[in-house]
Amino acid sequence: MDERLLANIDPMEMDSTGVAKVSAHIDQMTASHDTVETIPSSWQERSHAFFRWIYTPLGACITIYGLNVVAWGGMLFLLMCNAAPAMCHPSCDSIDSSRRIWIEIDSQILNALFCVTGLGLAPWRIRDLYQWSFWRLGRSEESRRKGLDRLAEIHKNWFLRSQELTLLPIKAQQLHLAEQATPTPLWKIDVVVWGNILNTVFQICLAVCMWAMNRFNRPSWTTGLFVGLACAVAGVAGILMWLEKRRVRKANEHPGALLLIPRATQPILPDRRGGKYSSNPQS
Repeated sequence: MDERLLANIDPMEMDSTGVAKVSAHIDQMTASHDTVETIPSSWQERSHAFFRWIYTPLGACITIYGLNVVAWGGMLFLLMCNAAPAMCHPSCDSIDSSRRIWIEIDSQILNALFCVTGLGLAPWRIRDLYQWSFWRLGRSEESRRKGLDRLAEIHKNWFLRSQELTLLPIKAQQLHLAEQATPTPLWKIDVVVWGNILNTVFQICLAVCMWAMNRFNRPSWTTGLFVGLACAVAGVAGILMWLEKRRVRKANEHPGALLLIPRATQPILPDRRGGKYSSNPQS
């Protein structure tokens, strides 16, 4: 029925109101099907999906990486809290004690794990900063628009940009008209880009301190400072992306007013054959 409906429509003769009405009608006819697919699954299904993801190569690598960070980080925390008194020989603060030696080993391992993300993702983060400079520092309007378009495309899994209604083919246009969430504020893309790049900068500072100096001449405040700063900026960017992605997903799961349109109500569509308007899509 959708093919017959779209066959009678000339995209060049339709204005923005006509496109919106056609999209609303198509969404109404497929609302029941889409609603079934977007209803959140139960916790059992989510658990099964999570375990299936773990068995994938990417899921296995991320899981092993996360478990290592938690395990070595937990051990470092316990050592810092003097949870193992037997390692304090001759004293807990002695540079030759087992406690201080294992604190250094844990710190080096955690630094290497953090370098995997902080330095491994640096090329993509520099690319984002490059596009950000075009957007925020570009001299022409076209340059700034292209920079923002590129950033929106890169971060499309969480960043929702406002869409202008254009005379695109109806099948492509209805994807944009179906959006129910409000656009993402632009300042959030600033926070994410700079949070990621600062995480790389602080990780480089931490790596230099850990590798250029040994535990005998390295100031104790350097490790705590750069670890805290790197985790803080990365955490802010990550939490912001997660919250925004969840907001957009929840908004798209509730079609809102489109589901409240009575089935007997039909949108007014242009009839190409007679130049008149008809309320019956099959006529």
